Amino acid sequence: MRLSFSFMMPPTVFIAVCLLAAVLGLRWHRTSLALMLLGSSCLYLSATPLVAHYLLRALEVQVPEHADLTSAEAIVVLSAGAHVGNGRDIPDTLDGLTLERLEAAARLYRDLKLPIAVTGGHLPRTQATLGGLMKKVLEEDFEIPVRWSEEQSRTTFENAVFTARLLKADHISTVIVVTQAWHLPRALWCFNHEGLRALPWAVGQTPAPAIRIRDFLPSLASLQDTFYAVHELIGLVYYRLRF
Repeated sequence: MRLSFSFMMPPTVFIAVCLLAAVLGLRWHRTSLALMLLGSSCLYLSATPLVAHYLLRALEVQVPEHADLTSAEAIVVLSAGAHVGNGRDIPDTLDGLTLERLEAAARLYRDLKLPIAVTGGHLPRTQATLGGLMKKVLEEDFEIPVRWSEEQSRTTFENAVFTARLLKADHISTVIVVTQAWHLPRALWCFNHEGLRALPWAVGQTPAPAIRIRDFLPSLASLQDTFYAVHELIGLVYYRLRF
């Protein structure tokens, strides 16, 4: 029942129709139909848990599993995104990824008692900065002080650039970087590039898939995971070429 219901829901039903149309149309306009088959096949694969998990794991295995945190001098929490308010009665709020990072940083702070830095500037159409929202949540909801709040950055590379300036002014050289496990390879590279020794603290690591039937059934969540993974892989290559 679960399998049949899954094939009736988007995006699976639309992908199945595209594949069927491409197969039936191969007798005509072979090039365009072949491209349609290729594109729809790639869309199908990118929306499957199997492919999404494989791509995420390919990033996460680049991060050491057990970093020695004894030399760390500060905790840096990276921002992700926000839900945009209307500038009046509905305020800007942090997205789920950022809140997960703050929760992990709060637990880490209670264990290590290291000062915390948050980093993130304005997003399009937001009134508040991500850094400002993160500072407010940590201090008001978690009752944890924030020593540094960087609020100019728009990218992961700028997170590192502007945060490094704040920390180096206070003679901080080794930091724990808190972010999603799949984001850590790019984040660590950026902070190391800016002269800080960056230690990983992974949020939400991806388990290895068990290769079950449902791992081949597309879902919106898996499509989003694939988006994150491809974004990170491209970002790693771009940063190393650009900077």
